[in-house]
Amino acid sequence: MTGGGQPAPVELAIDGMTCASCANRIERKLNKMPGVTASVNYATETATVALPAGTAVDDAIATVEHAGYAARLPEPERTEDDDATRSLRRRTLVSTTFAVPVVLLSMVPALQFPGWQWVALLLTLPVATWGAWPFHRAAAVTARHGSASMDTLVSIGVAAATLWSLWALTLGGAGGIGMHMTFTWRPPHDAAPEPYFEVAATVTVFLLAGRWFEARAKTRSGAALRALLALGATSARVLRDGRETEVPVSSVRVGDRFVVRPGERIATDGVVVAGSGAVDTSVVTGESLPTEVAPGDAVTGATVNVGGLLTVEATHVGADTEVARIGRLVTAAQSGKADVQRLADRVSAVFVPVVLGLAVLTLVGWLLLSGDVEAAVTAAVATLVIACPCALGLATPTALLVGTGRGSQLGVLIRGPQVLEATRRIDTVVLDKTGTVTTGTMRVHEVVAAAGEDADRVLRAAAAAEVGSEHPVARAVVAAVPESARAVGTATAAEAFTATAGAGVQAVVDGTLVLVGRVGWLHEAWAVPVPAELDAARAAAEEAGRTAVAVAWDGRVRGLVVVADTVAPGAAEAVRRLHELGLTTMMLTGDARGVATAVAAQVGIEQVTAEVRPEDKHRVVTELQRSGHTVAMVGDGVNDAAALAAADLGIAMGTGTDVAMEAADVTLVRADLRAAVDAVRLARRTLRTIKANLFWAFAYNVAAIPLAMAGLMNPVVAGAAMALSSVFVVSNSLRLRGFRAGG
Repeated sequence: MTGGGQPAPVELAIDGMTCASCANRIERKLNKMPGVTASVNYATETATVALPAGTAVDDAIATVEHAGYAARLPEPERTEDDDATRSLRRRTLVSTTFAVPVVLLSMVPALQFPGWQWVALLLTLPVATWGAWPFHRAAAVTARHGSASMDTLVSIGVAAATLWSLWALTLGGAGGIGMHMTFTWRPPHDAAPEPYFEVAATVTVFLLAGRWFEARAKTRSGAALRALLALGATSARVLRDGRETEVPVSSVRVGDRFVVRPGERIATDGVVVAGSGAVDTSVVTGESLPTEVAPGDAVTGATVNVGGLLTVEATHVGADTEVARIGRLVTAAQSGKADVQRLADRVSAVFVPVVLGLAVLTLVGWLLLSGDVEAAVTAAVATLVIACPCALGLATPTALLVGTGRGSQLGVLIRGPQVLEATRRIDTVVLDKTGTVTTGTMRVHEVVAAAGEDADRVLRAAAAAEVGSEHPVARAVVAAVPESARAVGTATAAEAFTATAGAGVQAVVDGTLVLVGRVGWLHEAWAVPVPAELDAARAAAEEAGRTAVAVAWDGRVRGLVVVADTVAPGAAEAVRRLHELGLTTMMLTGDARGVATAVAAQVGIEQVTAEVRPEDKHRVVTELQRSGHTVAMVGDGVNDAAALAAADLGIAMGTGTDVAMEAADVTLVRADLRAAVDAVRLARRTLRTIKANLFWAFAYNVAAIPLAMAGLMNPVVAGAAMALSSVFVVSNSLRLRGFRAGG
């Protein structure tokens, strides 16, 4: 709970849900609590509840229990899901063992020995009672609370088939020795009543098997998130009093320094303070190539040190780590609801009462129109059995569960299901430049030497003079030359360093005064002329959006060092793939127009708006929206946060600021613009899967219920079709596990 009456989200594990109607009932009960906002997810068997100040978690748990279910705070070490799956498996296998002989005896006349129907009765009773007990128990619980669920339909259907068969054997004449019957796709409507033991047995087995496969599939669909949350080292080699001490990772505190040897997982987020090597970040970013790290570089917990001995200082621990943050985002996304899911919820809420009414109408209608009791009971039972809202309830959450889990494996974190629907409408993608399209790090682009000069010597002299400067251009020049070569000759030290803000630097290198800076500064402050060919090269570089600094010594300009923010690897490919998706691209940056235009041309961006302030970025996005466009914004900085929040779809680079990531709908863990394309593709494919699931779930019920009411469907076939519909929906969702980046 938070202060000031602000809702605080709490996650509850819900036990006892067996269908979408159960989830909908619990959600309605929770939302009737004053100030409470709740969302119940049948696929994950959880409830996300926002509680106002003054409302305790125990109050929410009591509300769930009053609705006939059990609720608790989740405990990572609990294994009830596995126990429940094993129980369903055992119940399914035992029931199948009893049901198979019943089906064979009922459907194959050659096997119907004298008195076979009484043997079928003995074999069916354990299945219809012990096997179907989960359905009967759940139906009784909901009935006590004045409600009904899918289990109500199943329980009534199995009970009706069993009781009808008992009546047929004892009072209807079907118990006579020598009685024979055959299976038909359509129920028989002759005068002599027949037992439907195979209906009670097979419907129970089909539904148990469907529940079992459903439970297994839901477990598999959440495997990506569980694997993500299970990542990480269990211990760390912390340096204390100059010695390595192995401690549980939970004991590591911010500021602790720990050693990571090759092959070990990095215990928690931190900064390398000693050593260098390569880190496999694929578990977090999806990037297959290891990343080189050195002192000063940030590293993420759960990644693997594949080479080199590292000493790391912890910067984030426990719930503040990157992996923990990713887990929270993925869990929140899987617990939310898209508009399409809300439609399914509304249908499920009224579905069971409607089906019960249709079954009664079917029974009464057949009795009035034909007077055939057997036909009436058969049609009513088939109507009850065929009408399963589970496929509707599973259509959205299972696809969302698998899609967001797969996204987390690829370094794409989708904040919520509403994001899926936003991607469908996007027609314009607005891209920040620095840190998004470019790396945000200056690099030496080229060295232009004056006539008679050596380009390598010019660069080494510039690097030696710039060692003392913190300017981004200076750092780029220094980084371009190995430390041992930062001098005109062989010396490595620069003396008498002086920087002139916004102009350049001067330093004595190997006994020679070296000047590095703007051409105008050299001419005005030092009266050093610039050769015409170098001035032309400077103008060309600046026109291309690059920065050129002149290098001079002994009264002459010896050359130019051209520096530029480099285009991020894969940026051009990402823009091309965005265009292939039918999207228009625009660059929106605070940089100079020349720089922005040059970078945009390199990667193929169609429109450029440059020299804008953060509030201008927000304004441009809203203007695009007012003109009818649906906008996605990709950025990484504080200055992008307002635009990210205003956009229909905000995508933040995971290497950017926390403010940007909080404002975004999607976070890209790896600093690769191609991941933004994967995010759009994955979201669209997940939405397509949801729509396909809902279509088939609706189509199944629309087509099957009238057939059952018309007496054209054997209850055995109805039970099989109902179970298979849920299995189809879950299996279709699991296909998202095959989504590949870069496709």
